[in-house]
Amino acid sequence: MAKLDNALWRDMMDYLRHRHGPICRQWFEELEPVTLDSGLLQIQTSTAVQQNYLQKKCLDQFTEAAQQATGQLVAVRFVDEPTRQAPAPHPPASHNAAPGEPAPPAGGNGRSATQPATPPDIHDGGNDDGEAAYDFDADQMVLIPDNSFENFITGPNNQLAYAAAVAVANQPGTAYNPIFIHGGVGLGKTHLLQAICQQLLNEKSDTRILYVSCDAFMNQFIDCVQAGKMSEFRHRYRHVDVLVIDDIHFLAAKDRSQEEFFHTFNELYQSNRQIVLSSDAPPSEIPDLEERLVSRFQWGLVANVSKPGYETRIAILKAKAKLRGMAVPDEVYAYIAGKLDTNARELEGAITTVQAHAALQGRDIDLKLAHEALGDPDLAPRANQVTLQNIIDVVTAYYNVKLSDLQSRRRHKSVTEPRQACMWLARKRTRFSLEEIGGYFGGRDHTTVMHSIRTIDERSSQDTAFARQMDMLDDQIQRATSAGDAA
Repeated sequence: MAKLDNALWRDMMDYLRHRHGPICRQWFEELEPVTLDSGLLQIQTSTAVQQNYLQKKCLDQFTEAAQQATGQLVAVRFVDEPTRQAPAPHPPASHNAAPGEPAPPAGGNGRSATQPATPPDIHDGGNDDGEAAYDFDADQMVLIPDNSFENFITGPNNQLAYAAAVAVANQPGTAYNPIFIHGGVGLGKTHLLQAICQQLLNEKSDTRILYVSCDAFMNQFIDCVQAGKMSEFRHRYRHVDVLVIDDIHFLAAKDRSQEEFFHTFNELYQSNRQIVLSSDAPPSEIPDLEERLVSRFQWGLVANVSKPGYETRIAILKAKAKLRGMAVPDEVYAYIAGKLDTNARELEGAITTVQAHAALQGRDIDLKLAHEALGDPDLAPRANQVTLQNIIDVVTAYYNVKLSDLQSRRRHKSVTEPRQACMWLARKRTRFSLEEIGGYFGGRDHTTVMHSIRTIDERSSQDTAFARQMDMLDDQIQRATSAGDAA
């Protein structure tokens, strides 16, 4: 067996970063090429979750990169532990699967990271009458390695849900059962559900987790009723350690599905098996949901996640950029967080869009690029337009302080005066809102910025020496900006 040459592996990773930047993550550095033999490149991952995710979501891109680096028709397989060489599949012409079509998992135990072992009384190949068993695994939701507790940003909008999810992962079946997390689209419900699954699997890899959408549950139920396979359906759903269902509100007005889920819930609950549910509304506000289900959903803990505040949005953007290994100036974070105030999913989409524009144009990420990428070209910094960085450079040099001091909670005069000067100058010379300026200087709210502006104005009107000092700083900033544009 041969190993992939280190130079070729570096070429592969460089190709992925330049051609498929949005899929790349920092943990890709942990991947290791194991063997390249008979047209099959095996790549070892650190965890089964990574293996399953890459095999199902990134196989085409890695195959393309491998073929580009080697100049050969190479197939790629991800494994979570080295495996014996198996006959290689016929290498694809360019991709292993059609776009959007998941490839079958390979390597390790050959199961999805959330797929429980096949129950002993359900045959893989079919039943005694020669009929194929129902393929429940096709609807298993894929765990995304990014969606871990370590990568979840907490704030006032989600602290209870986060703490409850951690407790459930540490004590499944006993802490809060069921746990019911509700909130709007893109606010982190799915992230918490997946974080619970990942921690359980990391601590005990053979935990039997069934993680599906409510839509998949209902479709499987209908299919099994029509095919006369309800015994398989019930065995599948009632013999797991953890049942995780996303968007349970879709059970509304589905009488037969509600009846089946009611009995499934009861059996799992009575055997201390953990139930994890998410919804866009609390149980009592889901229309056409049977009272007995509403009551059971409220037995454990009902936790809400709401829209993140400005400071939380900044933290989310920084976390998303860090996962992608992106270097992003603070003023870009401030701009995006001020522009988008809805949910984490849109923030992630903005970071991905900015990254793609930077890669396509071969440019570093800056405020001008962010404006262009997100559809505000008229707001992009023009020649002689002052930026927050221009202000900070001049003020920190004059007062001999660090940016970290300005962003800290220190209230000593040696820090508060330059901080207030920065806010005053930022309001005067930039287009940032009060909330954006406050968020940049340590997550302060708009009232703090308003107070700082009033303080500088009042002192300038009463102290001519201080007024000249502010004018001097303003002049230096504009000269520095002009010099920077000329350079």
